[in-house]
Amino acid sequence: MSYHPDSPDTRSREHLDPTGRAAKRSTLVSVVVNIGLTICQIVVGIFAHSQGLIADGLHSLSDLVSDFVVLFANRHSRKAPDADHQYGHQRYENAASFVIGLLMLAVGVGMLWSALQKLQTPALIPQVHLVALWVALGALGAKELLFRYMLAVAKRVRSSLLAANAWHARSDAASSLVVAIGIVGNLAGLTILDPIAALIVGFMVGRMGWTFAWRALHELMDHAADEDDIEHIRTIIAATPGVQGVHDLRTRKMGDMILVDVHLEIDGTITVTAGHAIAVAVRERVMAALPVLDVMTHVDPAETDPIA
Repeated sequence: MSYHPDSPDTRSREHLDPTGRAAKRSTLVSVVVNIGLTICQIVVGIFAHSQGLIADGLHSLSDLVSDFVVLFANRHSRKAPDADHQYGHQRYENAASFVIGLLMLAVGVGMLWSALQKLQTPALIPQVHLVALWVALGALGAKELLFRYMLAVAKRVRSSLLAANAWHARSDAASSLVVAIGIVGNLAGLTILDPIAALIVGFMVGRMGWTFAWRALHELMDHAADEDDIEHIRTIIAATPGVQGVHDLRTRKMGDMILVDVHLEIDGTITVTAGHAIAVAVRERVMAALPVLDVMTHVDPAETDPIA
């Protein structure tokens, strides 16, 4: 009874505009960093004969592609509700996270395949040039700094899409560390360590891609909010003056927002106007406390003890 057509629009703009600006700014920073790293790592990897560095460059390239996916999703998820999407377009974020996950999974599988091919002929593995190590260490530092910056932005605006992209950058930092270790081993005479490093990087990328894709798929299938958020919502509703009971509380994710459906138990002898006021108060309190897009309420008369 508390649904207002204007509310999702207002709520969407209120919460998504700061997220949109932050996403665009942080993602553009990531684009610049990943363009430089991709070119440097792949070019140096080819000339320095380092398969691990080439694999790391491909990982940076996948980051670059995911950055453009984030920019696309950010632009479309901020659109106001329309006749065909009456709850807004926030699920563009979930879909984009799913695409990023599949992209990482595909890149990881490709790295695994390439590394395994090299390991089948260890005698043909060349020695890596020293310059590859310096590039790997530089990439490690750049990616770790990028991760910390992007994760801080994601936490500030509470965006799961930005968080996914940030952890993608962290996986790049971890992979650069593995590549650097592999290059050091190769330079020390253990040439097989370079493709082994590429193999480890492929596994790391593939595993993280699977995690992101699986989580995003659940959210696209109306996954409920976190248990802590659900209990917080229940507590706020129960503490609202006039509410005597709460049941059938249901939630579902909509991008980084939450949609709430709930039955309120109130005094059955009060007027419809008074009951409506209680429902409106519940909605306003919940939306002020949590990233909730809308609260749909149904009012039930509270059970009373029969008069003896």
